[in-house]
Amino acid sequence: MAEDKKGGMTVAEAGRKGGVKVAQERGRAFYEQIGRKGGETVKAERGHEFYEQIGKKGGESVRAARGPEFYSQIGHKGGQKVRELIEQGKRMAREAQKKEGGLDEMGNPKGSRRDED
Repeated sequence: MAEDKKGGMTVAEAGRKGGVKVAQERGRAFYEQIGRKGGETVKAERGHEFYEQIGKKGGESVRAARGPEFYSQIGHKGGQKVRELIEQGKRMAREAQKKEGGLDEMGNPKGSRRDED
C-alpha cells in the first residue's frame, strides 16, 4: 500500500527525497534540535518508567536474537577497552613526568605510590 506508485515515485522514495533535501537545507543541528525536543516531550508525557520499559523490551529482544553470550562478549570488549584507556593514560602521565624530570629510578612519578596491577 505504501509502495504504490502514482506519480512515478513510491511514498518511501518521496520521503527519502524530501529527507535528503531538508538535510541539505537545514543541516545536522536541525535534526539534533528536533530530536531533543521530541525526547523532552516523551519524557514529560510518559515519565522515567517508559524508558525503563522500552529498555527492558529491547534487551529481551537482543537476548532472543543474539543469545545471552552476546552480553558476555560485549562486556568483555568493554572491559578490555577500559583497561587500554587506563594504560594509555598512565603512559601519557609517565611521559609528561619524564619530560619534566619527575620520575624515580623505576620510572614512576616521584612522590607518588606505584599502582599494583
